[in-house]
Amino acid sequence: MSGIYIHIPFCKQACHYCDFHFSTSMAKKDSMLEALKKELVLRKDEFKDEQVGTIYFGGGTPSVLDTNEINDLIITVQSHYKVIENPEITLEANPDDLSNGKIVQLSQSAVNRLSIGIQSFFEEDLKMMNRAHNAIEAEACIAEAVKFFDNISIDLIYGIPGMSNERWRQNIEKALSFGIPHISSYALTVEPKTALASFIKKGLIPPVDDALAQRHFQILYETLTDQGYDCYEVSNFGKPGYYSKNNTSYWLGKKYMGIGPSAHSYDGERRSWNISNNPTYLKAIEQGKLPMTSEELSRTDKYNEYVMTGLRTSWGVSLDRIRLEFGEKYHVYITEQIKKYVDRDLLTIAKGQLVATKKGKFLVDGIASDLFMVNLG
Repeated sequence: MSGIYIHIPFCKQACHYCDFHFSTSMAKKDSMLEALKKELVLRKDEFKDEQVGTIYFGGGTPSVLDTNEINDLIITVQSHYKVIENPEITLEANPDDLSNGKIVQLSQSAVNRLSIGIQSFFEEDLKMMNRAHNAIEAEACIAEAVKFFDNISIDLIYGIPGMSNERWRQNIEKALSFGIPHISSYALTVEPKTALASFIKKGLIPPVDDALAQRHFQILYETLTDQGYDCYEVSNFGKPGYYSKNNTSYWLGKKYMGIGPSAHSYDGERRSWNISNNPTYLKAIEQGKLPMTSEELSRTDKYNEYVMTGLRTSWGVSLDRIRLEFGEKYHVYITEQIKKYVDRDLLTIAKGQLVATKKGKFLVDGIASDLFMVNLG
């Protein structure tokens, strides 16, 4: 089962922390939609032997599109790909786009999962991040969305400078009060060349505090797992039956196709990515060309990716798979490297699976990078 990701490269305004590819000008929106449909057609043979189980609209802000424009893209996929009977179709959405009328329209479309970028229920946090919505809209859109959608995820950001532990708890409790079955939560990170990085450098905003972020993660983990959510990936908590099928396929190494400028794809052997430039992308697609760069993954690349993605999930890393798929020297290497983390109760081995402990989850990216292999072939 494979997935299709469609990147909608438009936003109303730039969030201070975001380094994703997007434009705040909608002038070329119609041309972009035609190009996305054309790329889907141009690349259909890549999935001729694949069944599509998920369609995911990301961005940018896909909810700037109207329902007819979203439906046109879904119909294009259904017309040229083998789509299963009940695929998971997710739309990322911002609260300010989700009017009552828009929610009703979306509920009557093929979209069956909403991923809503709340980030915080507090006005001061939203202003600091330069979000397009306010705290009232954050609550109002969820209250309306739960009337029409069963499968809803929201995003929350922790580790925000000035956010107390109590305010973070209140954010989580507010989310829980709506009965949302899935919560994605990320530590605020400072990406180069973003407004946030500039503000911190100028002393206008305090630096991000890793210790605060770690404490916030512990609060998040304890609160949500106590309420019956599974931390099935470090940043994702879902009630049973509500894991993101799209994202789970990424973490389990399944094939996916990325459509649109900056979108990435993976076919099991190579990764490819489209150019992150709207005019260049449009010109290439109009000429029937794919503005794409690819790289063949070596055995070491595949090992490193498996360790990184596997350790972030509750399924972990299979030590037997490492021996069988990558070879004995990889197995010996990781077995030696993990000892210090097992001794510190950051990793544990259960039934041959290497998994991060509760204590190790927040640190898992750093741990995984230490387990990476270099140039073993």
